[in-house]
Amino acid sequence: MNPMLSPLIDATELAAVIDQVLLFDVRFDLARPDAGHEAWLQGHLPGAVYLHLDRDLSAPAGSDQACSGGRHPLPTRAEVARRAHGWGVAPGRRVVVCDAQGGMFAARLWWMLRWLGHAEVQVLDGGVPAWVRAGGVLQTGAVLPQPAPGEGPAPMAAAPGMATLGADALQAALGRCCLIDARAPERWRGDVEPLDPVAGHIPGALNRPFSANLGADGRFLPPEALRAAFLALTAAAVGPVVHQCGSGVTACHNLLAMEAAGLTGSALYPGSWSEWCRDPARPVARG
Repeated sequence: MNPMLSPLIDATELAAVIDQVLLFDVRFDLARPDAGHEAWLQGHLPGAVYLHLDRDLSAPAGSDQACSGGRHPLPTRAEVARRAHGWGVAPGRRVVVCDAQGGMFAARLWWMLRWLGHAEVQVLDGGVPAWVRAGGVLQTGAVLPQPAPGEGPAPMAAAPGMATLGADALQAALGRCCLIDARAPERWRGDVEPLDPVAGHIPGALNRPFSANLGADGRFLPPEALRAAFLALTAAAVGPVVHQCGSGVTACHNLLAMEAAGLTGSALYPGSWSEWCRDPARPVARG
């Protein structure tokens, strides 16, 4: 990543460069999948194109477009490149992503583009609410994406810009990696499970709810606070850091928080709990 470009951008900074960036709005509601699009139509940052978690940031389950299982299968890098070209992503084009949930969904697209090898991507810290609080205007109505110049997919770096780990590789690495689960504590413990067929967590996983990365204003905590929290969490752990959650979405929030804190190089298990728990041969922990 461009060392001069933070993974986060605040609303004031964005206002100064808004005409020079490619904006995406990825607001979403797991209980009401069309709510984000409806909210976007009613008011969004000027020029922001809407992308849908299920249709744009995930692949059809079991298809050749997918490289993971779970509720939100990760598209292959080739498929991300194809889609990104249609959204207008091109080398050197600065991208800013926003939502209204403190980056819960924006972090997914940030991670996907970084994985593709596109370094110039940031998340609007605090999202649409922060933009409004800073005096930013909202635009109504639809904005259509403008494909990038040229034919074919967006360029991919030869090697992924972010590391991933599949289920088999993760199972083989248990005990030799630091696995961080971004779900709420009650889901991690296995007290409740509203979305997946089995409750509990991957053995050895530490719990760091993604919401702990945010202050009361919905913005990320200062880098030094994030750094201290993650270093304390992982102090007794061994091996590389791997992030997971329920379906590979909010795990990206923890990964983004670590990057913002200067703790780079961790990996994502994109299938996450929703993939893991569907295989009865995989171990499950509770409590």
